[in-house]
Amino acid sequence: MARETLSGGTVSAGQGHATLFVLIVVFLDMVGFGLIIPVLPSLIEQVGHVDLAQASRVGGAMFAVFSLAQFAFAPLMGNLSDRFGRRPLLLLAIGGLGVDYLFHAFAPTLFWLFIGRAIAGVCGASYVIANAYLADVSAPQERARAFGLMGAAFGLGFILGPALGGLLGELGPRVPFFVAAAISGLNLIYGLFVLPESLPPSRRRPLNWRACNPFGTLKVFARYPGVLPMAGVMGVYLFASAIYPAIWPFWGMAKFGWTEGIIGLTLAAYGIVAAVFQGGMSGPLARRFGEAKVVFAGLLLGVVLLIALALSSSLTMVLIVLCVTGIEGLVQPMLTSLMSRAVPEDEQGALQGGISAVMNLAMLFGTLFFTQVFGIFQAEGAIIRTPDMAFYMASAILLTALIWFAQLRRRGL
Repeated sequence: MARETLSGGTVSAGQGHATLFVLIVVFLDMVGFGLIIPVLPSLIEQVGHVDLAQASRVGGAMFAVFSLAQFAFAPLMGNLSDRFGRRPLLLLAIGGLGVDYLFHAFAPTLFWLFIGRAIAGVCGASYVIANAYLADVSAPQERARAFGLMGAAFGLGFILGPALGGLLGELGPRVPFFVAAAISGLNLIYGLFVLPESLPPSRRRPLNWRACNPFGTLKVFARYPGVLPMAGVMGVYLFASAIYPAIWPFWGMAKFGWTEGIIGLTLAAYGIVAAVFQGGMSGPLARRFGEAKVVFAGLLLGVVLLIALALSSSLTMVLIVLCVTGIEGLVQPMLTSLMSRAVPEDEQGALQGGISAVMNLAMLFGTLFFTQVFGIFQAEGAIIRTPDMAFYMASAILLTALIWFAQLRRRGL
């Protein structure tokens, strides 16, 4: 039996399958993102014929290409879906991810790896369309649950992606990409038969090219008092946090001699801790202490944990540190909550777009910075040769975010 949506369309029983498909799209995005991390050092070394220090710099540039493509194309993808519907853009994203995985699997040179990362960034912007699709097919009172499932799909993907990539990477750095390409292909076939269109022609609008400007999403921060400096704190925090996806596998290999399997399992452990804290403790902690105190505690703990990782001497010590990183992971959602209070309801979507832009830019520049630092201090002939320097620098940067946030709170912002 069909039921009517808020938009005036109808949702059939078959759209339960469609919602599942959309969640699978998001899940595969995060699997693909996490899957590459454990095998990236070995793949770059193999394809580029470089050492680990040089591979880290190449890896940083590849991650920057991914982030830049995602930043640039997310608004365009959203606007194209408003013009042509959600279904074709989602299917295009799934097909594009499959192509990306094949680029990595067969890449004969580093150039082809960069092409693959650019494709992944463009198609990784599919989360914008996925959010719009769920809003189309969900009644207002059901949207919190739908977006909660979206968050669960993100979390599960980041837990399973690195673990799967690490285990398959033991068979060779290209093996995970063949598996991921096959999964994407099956998902595309499934979507062609199952996924209905959620946006009827009557609700589509002409393409607004001005709305496709990714920098335009940042304007929301300047329109409301206190939001811009809070966005600045978030940007500095995310810049420092970029150290984890930027150098984690390179650092583990250089300092401890980790294999791809161990790298994947450590990342999965981090994902589980983050899911427990963000999924089960963010609400109670915010109600008990308030968002501002949780942000302050998360930033302070983050400074300490970065130094602790630099001083770690064994896998056991690293795992102990990872077990208490969950509070730091609450900084971004708590800052988002504080900013959302200063923004009216009809600007919440613009706020989320602005936060997404800040996240992509911070990850882009942070990844470039920390991979360069790692490469410089890990290279042969470095005056101070250590894999840990980037962690010390990240702790200092995070300390500036902590001081900035404390000043903002004293001023009542």
